[in-house]
Amino acid sequence: MDFKINRWQFILMIIDLHLVALSLYAALQLRFDFAIQQPYLALYFQQVIPLTILAIAIFYLLGLYRRLWQYASIGELALIVFSVSIAYIHIYLYTRFFVQPFPRSSYIIAWILSIALIGGTRFAIRFLRRTNNNCHSECETRVLIVGAGCAGTMVLKELQNHYYARLPKPVGFIDDDKAKERSIIHGVKVLGPRQDIPQIVETHNVDEIIIAMPSAPKDEVREIARICSKLPVKVSILPGVYEILSGDVSISKIRPVEIEDLLGRQEVKINLTEIASYLKKETVLVTGAGGSIGSELCRQITRFQPDTLILLDHTENSVYDIEMELQKRNLPCEIIPVVADIRDRKRIDLIFSTYNPTVIFHAAAHKHVPLMEANRTEAIKNNIFGTKNVAEAAHKYNAKSFLLISTDKAVNPTSVMGATKRIAEMVIQITSRKSNTRFCAVRFGNVLGSRGSVIPLFRKQIEAGGPVTVTSPEMTRYFMTIPEAVQLVIQAGAMGEKGEIFVLDMGEPVKITDLAHDLIRLSGFEPNKDIHISYTGIRPGEKLYEELLTNEEGNKTTKHTRIFIAKATDMTTIGFRQEMAHLSKILKEDLMSHNSHFTEIFQEKQWIKDTKVTHFPIKQLER
Repeated sequence: MDFKINRWQFILMIIDLHLVALSLYAALQLRFDFAIQQPYLALYFQQVIPLTILAIAIFYLLGLYRRLWQYASIGELALIVFSVSIAYIHIYLYTRFFVQPFPRSSYIIAWILSIALIGGTRFAIRFLRRTNNNCHSECETRVLIVGAGCAGTMVLKELQNHYYARLPKPVGFIDDDKAKERSIIHGVKVLGPRQDIPQIVETHNVDEIIIAMPSAPKDEVREIARICSKLPVKVSILPGVYEILSGDVSISKIRPVEIEDLLGRQEVKINLTEIASYLKKETVLVTGAGGSIGSELCRQITRFQPDTLILLDHTENSVYDIEMELQKRNLPCEIIPVVADIRDRKRIDLIFSTYNPTVIFHAAAHKHVPLMEANRTEAIKNNIFGTKNVAEAAHKYNAKSFLLISTDKAVNPTSVMGATKRIAEMVIQITSRKSNTRFCAVRFGNVLGSRGSVIPLFRKQIEAGGPVTVTSPEMTRYFMTIPEAVQLVIQAGAMGEKGEIFVLDMGEPVKITDLAHDLIRLSGFEPNKDIHISYTGIRPGEKLYEELLTNEEGNKTTKHTRIFIAKATDMTTIGFRQEMAHLSKILKEDLMSHNSHFTEIFQEKQWIKDTKVTHFPIKQLER
């Protein structure tokens, strides 16, 4: 045991030494109606020093001096009662068996007095500390807590017990429960429901709002976050219900409200048993493992105990980053980094023959719409023929399952990127007809925070002082968070059988201009006042509105409420091979001549008029 004593502990020991001595003396006075008999008074002066030293020693051994009393609460009071009780048991036994004892009732009176005096000094320390901090009103941060439940109460206690350069002063709670209205929790009043937040912020000069509702539905938290984000105050949130379950609610868990909170939806529920059954002890290959989706796939796949995880990407730095991240976690599975290009058919064949992956997640793709309009041949080689290489290798080496990451831009495509992803879907549908491998594709929209997506771009523009560029005021997109999309992708992989295209429920589409306004406010600025929004016009290949299904595809429900199945293509295998051969020929001629043989998108072709998925969208790629 460490017997080092700091100055503050020594001061408390001296105070307790006097309090125990005073308690014993007062107990004798009370026992004899303030007329102590001379023998007992002499006995008191004879024994007071050894008895008080005995008490202080017991207090120290029980940890009474290791507590931070400026944060004293019920737990500390219980420790005081316990320590004093043990001390007086030892005092009684010592005087009973080794020296002349005091009257028995005096021990009980002294015990009560010691608890009152020692406990009183500890809570006085807390009171004086808080009073001293409250005197510095010029540096207070006035905090409004949304949610007067367990989490809100614990956040309040954290704010009251922690001290910073700018001192937090909780001014009230917000809660929709009418039974709590006007009630007081730890000295702080419940001021009203969420509708009153703007008025309360103004009348109480609130500097910061903390949303403490980790167990509330996402749509409810999103509504409150939207209300708060429009106010000229800092807005923070306590994420996740796990803090309540573990009791770990602390200032460190509170973070600023992010754009993801405003676009939040009900939490994705996945079937862990079903997923574990097809990933456990398998050799899993993730292409595009260094990308936003690929890297998150790798992180989540490791939860389900694969035997081996192969990280394939054509960019060495990306592979290195995700490999180092996973290695730090000391995972039981083997991590194999592979630098390769999916367009290199021989290299892909060698990787499959060497490692024999049984489950493949194909996330490697060129995805930037305007960029691919200017680099069409690269999109075709990577998204179509790269996918074909990996899919055929999976079939050749008898992989158990293959899942393609697709996009909503593959529906009625107006862009090269969308057309190549639609053909990639057809590649796995056609390949599934001849294979025992379970092929499927998952189609979803924009992913918040992924590389090249709109959120990182907006953040950089805001940091630079603006303007924030939006293509059109009417531009809308579907959005998901990266973890949410990946969880549904992994779930769909457990359901795939024969070339299905799974469509993820993306919720309601969001206007990009609304997204820009919200992000500017969350950054502490006023849209079109501090940071301007400029409209640049729709870029090549872009749509105003994205779709998840064509009219002809329809959708079929699955056992998962967030996953649907699009109708498979009716194109014949022979017809598909002919179209692919024609596309390959045009591609080779284009690369050899350095002159583009592709005609303008949709020119002289029925694809723009006929959205049936039975058609091969090759002419969209021609220039």
